[in-house]
Amino acid sequence: MTDFWSWWIIILTVFSIVACFVIITANLKNYTHVEEGESMGHEFDGIEELNNPLPKWWTYLFYFILVWSVGYLALFPGLGNYEGLLGWKSSNQGITTLAESKALSEKAKAEGLLVALDQEVRTADEVYGPVFKALADKPILDLAYDDEGFKVGQRLYLQNCALCHGSDARGSTGFPNLRDNDWLYGDSPETIKETLLYGRKAAMPAWEAALGDQGIEEMTAYVLKLAGRKVNDKLADAGEAKFGMCAACHGPDGKGSLAHNLPFGAPNLTDNIWLYGGSKKAVEETLRYGRNGVMPAWKDVLGEDKVHVISAYIYNISHPDK
Repeated sequence: MTDFWSWWIIILTVFSIVACFVIITANLKNYTHVEEGESMGHEFDGIEELNNPLPKWWTYLFYFILVWSVGYLALFPGLGNYEGLLGWKSSNQGITTLAESKALSEKAKAEGLLVALDQEVRTADEVYGPVFKALADKPILDLAYDDEGFKVGQRLYLQNCALCHGSDARGSTGFPNLRDNDWLYGDSPETIKETLLYGRKAAMPAWEAALGDQGIEEMTAYVLKLAGRKVNDKLADAGEAKFGMCAACHGPDGKGSLAHNLPFGAPNLTDNIWLYGGSKKAVEETLRYGRNGVMPAWKDVLGEDKVHVISAYIYNISHPDK
Protein backbone atom coordinates (compact mmCIF):
# COMPACT_ATOMS: atom_id res chain seq x y z
CA MET A 1 0.00 0.00 0.00
CA THR A 2 1.36 3.42 -0.88
CA ASP A 3 2.01 6.02 1.83
CA PHE A 4 -0.86 8.17 0.53
CA TRP A 5 -3.49 5.47 1.02
CA SER A 6 -1.93 4.39 4.29
CA TRP A 7 -2.28 7.88 5.73
CA TRP A 8 -5.74 8.22 4.19
CA ILE A 9 -6.90 5.16 6.16
CA ILE A 10 -5.15 6.27 9.35
CA ILE A 11 -6.70 9.76 9.27
CA LEU A 12 -10.21 8.50 8.50
CA THR A 13 -10.03 5.83 11.20
CA VAL A 14 -8.70 8.15 13.91
CA PHE A 15 -11.19 10.87 12.92
CA SER A 16 -14.08 8.39 13.18
CA ILE A 17 -13.04 7.29 16.68
CA VAL A 18 -12.61 10.88 17.90
CA ALA A 19 -15.91 11.95 16.30
CA CYS A 20 -17.76 9.10 18.04
CA PHE A 21 -16.25 10.14 21.39
CA VAL A 22 -17.26 13.78 20.87
CA ILE A 23 -20.81 12.92 19.80
CA ILE A 24 -21.36 10.57 22.76
CA THR A 25 -19.93 13.04 25.27
CA ALA A 26 -21.81 16.02 23.82
CA ASN A 27 -25.13 14.22 24.02
CA LEU A 28 -24.78 13.54 27.73
CA LYS A 29 -25.78 17.17 28.39
CA ASN A 30 -29.42 18.22 28.54
CA TYR A 31 -29.85 20.91 25.89
CA THR A 32 -33.62 21.24 26.33
CA HIS A 33 -35.56 23.46 28.76
CA VAL A 34 -37.35 20.42 30.11
CA GLU A 35 -36.23 18.84 33.32
CA GLU A 36 -35.10 15.22 33.19
CA GLY A 37 -38.03 12.86 33.61
CA GLU A 38 -40.56 15.48 32.50
CA SER A 39 -42.77 15.27 29.40
CA MET A 40 -41.45 16.64 26.12
CA GLY A 41 -44.98 17.55 25.11
CA HIS A 42 -45.19 14.87 22.46
CA GLU A 43 -47.65 12.00 22.60
CA PHE A 44 -48.70 9.45 19.99
CA ASP A 45 -50.93 6.43 20.22
CA GLY A 46 -50.97 6.62 24.00
CA ILE A 47 -47.19 6.81 24.29
CA GLU A 48 -45.72 9.94 25.83
CA GLU A 49 -42.16 11.05 25.17
CA LEU A 50 -40.18 11.88 28.31
CA ASN A 51 -36.84 13.64 28.59
CA ASN A 52 -34.89 10.66 29.88
CA PRO A 53 -31.09 10.50 29.55
CA LEU A 54 -29.25 7.53 28.02
CA PRO A 55 -28.83 4.77 30.64
CA LYS A 56 -25.43 4.91 32.36
CA TRP A 57 -24.56 1.31 31.45
CA TRP A 58 -25.20 2.10 27.81
CA THR A 59 -22.95 5.16 27.96
CA TYR A 60 -20.19 3.15 29.63
CA LEU A 61 -20.55 0.46 26.96
CA PHE A 62 -19.97 3.05 24.22
CA TYR A 63 -16.83 4.30 25.98
CA PHE A 64 -15.61 0.74 26.51
CA ILE A 65 -15.98 -0.01 22.78
CA LEU A 66 -13.98 3.10 21.90
CA VAL A 67 -11.19 2.14 24.31
CA TRP A 68 -11.28 -1.42 22.94
CA SER A 69 -10.94 -0.15 19.35
CA VAL A 70 -7.94 1.99 20.27
CA GLY A 71 -6.28 -0.97 21.97
CA TYR A 72 -7.02 -3.28 19.05
CA LEU A 73 -5.59 -0.84 16.50
CA ALA A 74 -2.47 -0.46 18.64
CA LEU A 75 -1.86 -4.22 18.83
CA PHE A 76 -3.04 -5.44 15.41
CA PRO A 77 -2.89 -4.21 11.79
CA GLY A 78 -5.69 -1.81 10.89
CA LEU A 79 -4.11 1.60 10.46
CA GLY A 80 -2.73 1.59 6.92
CA ASN A 81 0.77 0.13 6.79
CA TYR A 82 1.12 0.03 10.57
CA GLU A 83 1.68 -3.64 11.53
CA GLY A 84 0.66 -3.43 15.18
CA LEU A 85 2.72 -4.03 18.31
CA LEU A 86 2.18 -7.81 18.14
CA GLY A 87 3.30 -8.10 14.52
CA TRP A 88 0.31 -10.35 13.78
CA LYS A 89 -0.36 -11.47 10.20
CA SER A 90 -2.94 -13.84 8.81
CA SER A 91 -0.06 -15.87 7.40
CA ASN A 92 1.66 -16.40 10.76
CA GLN A 93 -1.33 -17.00 13.01
CA GLY A 94 0.09 -20.39 13.94
CA ILE A 95 3.07 -18.72 15.65
CA THR A 96 2.78 -19.13 19.39
CA THR A 97 5.10 -16.48 20.81
CA LEU A 98 5.54 -12.78 20.25
CA ALA A 99 9.30 -13.23 19.80
CA GLU A 100 8.77 -15.88 17.12
CA SER A 101 6.23 -13.67 15.36
CA LYS A 102 8.56 -10.67 15.31
CA ALA A 103 11.49 -12.85 14.17
CA LEU A 104 9.49 -14.08 11.19
CA SER A 105 8.32 -10.56 10.40
CA GLU A 106 11.88 -9.28 10.44
CA LYS A 107 12.99 -12.20 8.28
CA ALA A 108 10.24 -11.43 5.80
CA LYS A 109 11.35 -7.79 5.63
CA ALA A 110 15.01 -8.67 5.27
CA GLU A 111 14.53 -11.27 2.54
CA GLY A 112 11.59 -9.62 0.80
CA LEU A 113 9.49 -12.73 1.38
CA LEU A 114 6.05 -13.44 2.80
CA VAL A 115 5.47 -16.17 5.36
CA ALA A 116 3.21 -18.18 3.09
CA LEU A 117 2.18 -21.16 5.19
CA ASP A 118 -0.09 -20.55 8.16
CA GLN A 119 -0.92 -22.94 10.97
CA GLU A 120 -4.16 -24.16 9.42
CA VAL A 121 -2.35 -25.36 6.30
CA ARG A 122 0.34 -27.00 8.38
CA THR A 123 -2.25 -28.77 10.50
CA ALA A 124 -4.11 -29.94 7.40
CA ASP A 125 -0.88 -31.33 5.95
CA GLU A 126 -0.16 -33.18 9.18
CA VAL A 127 -3.64 -34.69 9.28
CA TYR A 128 -4.25 -35.44 5.60
CA GLY A 129 -0.69 -35.83 4.32
CA PRO A 130 -0.52 -39.54 5.28
CA VAL A 131 -3.87 -40.11 3.51
CA PHE A 132 -2.57 -38.66 0.25
CA LYS A 133 0.71 -40.54 0.68
CA ALA A 134 -1.11 -43.86 1.05
CA LEU A 135 -3.14 -43.18 -2.12
CA ALA A 136 -0.06 -42.00 -4.02
CA ASP A 137 1.70 -45.29 -3.28
CA LYS A 138 -0.78 -47.02 -5.61
CA PRO A 139 -0.14 -47.00 -9.38
CA ILE A 140 -2.37 -44.57 -11.26
CA LEU A 141 -4.05 -47.37 -13.21
CA ASP A 142 -5.11 -49.05 -9.96
CA LEU A 143 -6.00 -45.83 -8.17
CA ALA A 144 -8.10 -44.57 -11.10
CA TYR A 145 -10.71 -47.28 -10.50
CA ASP A 146 -10.51 -47.29 -6.72
CA ASP A 147 -13.67 -45.77 -5.18
CA GLU A 148 -11.87 -43.90 -2.40
CA GLY A 149 -9.13 -42.67 -4.74
CA PHE A 150 -11.72 -41.49 -7.25
CA LYS A 151 -13.65 -39.47 -4.64
CA VAL A 152 -10.51 -37.85 -3.21
CA GLY A 153 -9.23 -37.07 -6.71
CA GLN A 154 -12.58 -35.57 -7.66
CA ARG A 155 -12.54 -33.23 -4.66
CA LEU A 156 -8.98 -32.16 -5.41
CA TYR A 157 -9.95 -31.57 -9.04
CA LEU A 158 -12.95 -29.43 -8.09
CA GLN A 159 -10.83 -27.36 -5.71
CA ASN A 160 -7.95 -26.72 -8.11
CA CYS A 161 -8.84 -27.49 -11.74
CA ALA A 162 -12.55 -26.81 -12.17
CA LEU A 163 -12.07 -23.06 -12.57
CA CYS A 164 -10.52 -23.60 -16.01
CA HIS A 165 -11.73 -27.02 -17.13
CA GLY A 166 -15.21 -26.82 -15.60
CA SER A 167 -16.77 -28.82 -12.78
CA ASP A 168 -17.71 -31.50 -15.32
CA ALA A 169 -14.20 -31.44 -16.87
CA ARG A 170 -15.61 -30.70 -20.32
CA GLY A 171 -13.51 -27.55 -20.70
CA SER A 172 -14.36 -24.34 -22.51
CA THR A 173 -12.79 -22.08 -25.11
CA GLY A 174 -9.03 -22.27 -24.60
CA PHE A 175 -9.28 -25.00 -21.94
CA PRO A 176 -9.25 -28.64 -23.10
CA ASN A 177 -12.10 -31.08 -22.59
CA LEU A 178 -10.65 -33.81 -20.37
CA ARG A 179 -13.38 -36.33 -21.18
CA ASP A 180 -13.22 -36.58 -24.98
CA ASN A 181 -10.03 -38.65 -25.13
CA ASP A 182 -8.46 -36.16 -27.54
CA TRP A 183 -4.96 -35.46 -26.23
CA LEU A 184 -2.16 -33.16 -27.35
CA TYR A 185 0.65 -34.85 -25.41
CA GLY A 186 -0.75 -38.33 -24.80
CA ASP A 187 -3.16 -40.01 -22.40
CA SER A 188 -0.90 -42.48 -20.64
CA PRO A 189 -0.96 -42.20 -16.82
CA GLU A 190 2.66 -41.06 -16.82
CA THR A 191 2.04 -38.34 -19.41
CA ILE A 192 -1.05 -36.99 -17.63
CA LYS A 193 0.90 -36.79 -14.38
CA GLU A 194 3.82 -35.11 -16.15
CA THR A 195 1.46 -32.48 -17.58
CA LEU A 196 0.06 -31.73 -14.14
CA LEU A 197 3.44 -31.67 -12.42
CA TYR A 198 5.34 -29.47 -14.85
CA GLY A 199 2.64 -27.76 -16.93
CA ARG A 200 2.55 -27.14 -20.67
CA LYS A 201 3.07 -24.05 -22.79
CA ALA A 202 1.55 -23.73 -26.25
CA ALA A 203 3.57 -22.17 -29.06
CA MET A 204 1.36 -21.73 -32.11
CA PRO A 205 3.10 -18.97 -34.09
CA ALA A 206 1.30 -16.11 -35.82
CA TRP A 207 1.28 -16.50 -39.62
CA GLU A 208 -0.18 -13.17 -40.71
CA ALA A 209 3.15 -11.66 -41.70
CA ALA A 210 4.24 -14.76 -43.64
CA LEU A 211 0.95 -15.56 -45.38
CA GLY A 212 -0.82 -12.23 -45.76
CA ASP A 213 -4.60 -11.87 -45.86
CA GLN A 214 -5.04 -14.04 -48.96
CA GLY A 215 -2.79 -16.77 -47.59
CA ILE A 216 -4.66 -16.79 -44.27
CA GLU A 217 -7.96 -17.24 -46.11
CA GLU A 218 -6.55 -20.08 -48.20
CA MET A 219 -4.97 -21.84 -45.24
CA THR A 220 -8.19 -21.50 -43.25
CA ALA A 221 -10.11 -23.19 -46.06
CA TYR A 222 -7.64 -26.09 -46.19
CA VAL A 223 -7.63 -26.58 -42.41
CA LEU A 224 -11.43 -26.70 -42.37
CA LYS A 225 -11.34 -29.15 -45.29
CA LEU A 226 -9.02 -31.42 -43.29
CA ALA A 227 -11.71 -31.50 -40.58
CA GLY A 228 -14.28 -32.64 -43.14
CA ARG A 229 -15.96 -29.28 -43.59
CA LYS A 230 -17.39 -28.02 -46.87
CA VAL A 231 -15.23 -25.19 -48.24
CA ASN A 232 -14.21 -23.43 -51.43
CA ASP A 233 -12.07 -26.08 -53.18
CA LYS A 234 -9.99 -23.50 -55.04
CA LEU A 235 -9.01 -21.78 -51.81
CA ALA A 236 -8.39 -25.11 -50.10
CA ASP A 237 -6.10 -26.30 -52.90
CA ALA A 238 -4.08 -23.08 -52.62
CA GLY A 239 -3.89 -23.59 -48.85
CA GLU A 240 -2.73 -27.19 -49.27
CA ALA A 241 0.19 -25.96 -51.35
CA LYS A 242 1.27 -23.79 -48.41
CA PHE A 243 0.65 -26.40 -45.72
CA GLY A 244 4.27 -27.52 -45.76
CA MET A 245 5.13 -24.79 -43.26
CA CYS A 246 2.57 -26.33 -40.85
CA ALA A 247 3.48 -29.97 -41.45
CA ALA A 248 6.60 -29.75 -39.28
CA CYS A 249 4.34 -29.65 -36.20
CA HIS A 250 0.97 -31.00 -37.34
CA GLY A 251 2.38 -33.66 -39.65
CA PRO A 252 1.98 -33.83 -43.44
CA ASP A 253 -1.49 -35.35 -43.02
CA GLY A 254 -2.58 -32.79 -40.37
CA LYS A 255 -3.17 -35.50 -37.76
CA GLY A 256 -1.09 -33.72 -35.15
CA SER A 257 2.25 -34.24 -33.49
CA LEU A 258 1.06 -37.08 -31.27
CA ALA A 259 0.25 -39.23 -34.31
CA HIS A 260 3.83 -38.78 -35.51
CA ASN A 261 5.55 -39.10 -32.10
CA LEU A 262 6.56 -35.45 -32.10
CA PRO A 263 6.90 -33.51 -28.81
CA PHE A 264 5.22 -30.27 -29.87
CA GLY A 265 1.66 -30.82 -28.66
CA ALA A 266 0.27 -29.70 -32.03
CA PRO A 267 -3.41 -30.70 -32.34
CA ASN A 268 -4.99 -33.09 -34.79
CA LEU A 269 -6.64 -30.94 -37.48
CA THR A 270 -8.70 -33.77 -38.94
CA ASP A 271 -10.97 -34.69 -36.01
CA ASN A 272 -13.11 -31.52 -35.94
CA ILE A 273 -12.30 -30.97 -32.24
CA TRP A 274 -11.28 -27.38 -31.59
CA LEU A 275 -9.71 -25.80 -28.52
CA TYR A 276 -10.42 -22.20 -29.55
CA GLY A 277 -13.49 -22.77 -31.70
CA GLY A 278 -14.01 -24.34 -35.10
CA SER A 279 -15.77 -21.52 -36.89
CA LYS A 280 -14.10 -19.97 -39.93
CA LYS A 281 -13.52 -16.79 -37.96
CA ALA A 282 -11.94 -18.63 -34.99
CA VAL A 283 -9.61 -20.70 -37.19
CA GLU A 284 -8.63 -17.63 -39.14
CA GLU A 285 -7.85 -15.78 -35.92
CA THR A 286 -5.68 -18.66 -34.71
CA LEU A 287 -3.69 -18.66 -37.93
CA ARG A 288 -3.39 -14.91 -38.04
CA TYR A 289 -2.34 -14.21 -34.46
CA GLY A 290 -1.22 -17.56 -33.06
CA ARG A 291 -2.05 -19.06 -29.66
CA ASN A 292 0.00 -19.16 -26.48
CA GLY A 293 -2.08 -20.99 -23.91
CA VAL A 294 -0.44 -22.01 -20.64
CA MET A 295 -1.20 -24.98 -18.42
CA PRO A 296 0.38 -24.12 -15.04
CA ALA A 297 2.68 -26.47 -13.18
CA TRP A 298 1.15 -27.89 -10.00
CA LYS A 299 4.14 -29.65 -8.45
CA ASP A 300 5.09 -26.81 -6.10
CA VAL A 301 1.46 -25.88 -5.40
CA LEU A 302 -0.06 -29.26 -4.54
CA GLY A 303 2.90 -31.57 -4.17
CA GLU A 304 3.47 -34.82 -6.03
CA ASP A 305 1.13 -36.95 -3.92
CA LYS A 306 -1.95 -34.83 -4.64
CA VAL A 307 -0.99 -34.51 -8.30
CA HIS A 308 -0.78 -38.31 -8.45
CA VAL A 309 -4.33 -38.61 -7.10
CA ILE A 310 -5.73 -35.99 -9.51
CA SER A 311 -3.97 -37.75 -12.39
CA ALA A 312 -5.80 -40.94 -11.50
CA TYR A 313 -9.13 -39.10 -11.44
CA ILE A 314 -8.50 -37.53 -14.85
CA TYR A 315 -7.47 -40.89 -16.28
CA ASN A 316 -10.72 -42.40 -14.99
CA ILE A 317 -13.06 -39.79 -16.48
CA SER A 318 -11.31 -40.02 -19.85
CA HIS A 319 -11.18 -43.83 -19.75
CA PRO A 320 -14.40 -44.77 -17.92
CA ASP A 321 -14.15 -48.42 -18.92
CA LYS A 322 -11.56 -50.18 -16.79
